[in-house]
Amino acid sequence: MFTYIKDTKNELKNVVWPTKKQVITVTVLVIVLSVVIAYFLGALDYVFAQALAFILNK
Repeated sequence: MFTYIKDTKNELKNVVWPTKKQVITVTVLVIVLSVVIAYFLGALDYVFAQALAFILNK
């Protein structure tokens, strides 16, 4: 058990952590892409709902 913890600590020393600027940039990118995709899927949902309503009311 102690060997595992020691090895884990040593491995964490080898990790290259992102800079604050990289974290902020990637976070903003994820938020923007999530909003864009949400609007796109919402628009598709609206179009398909209108098409289905048109077909069923025909």
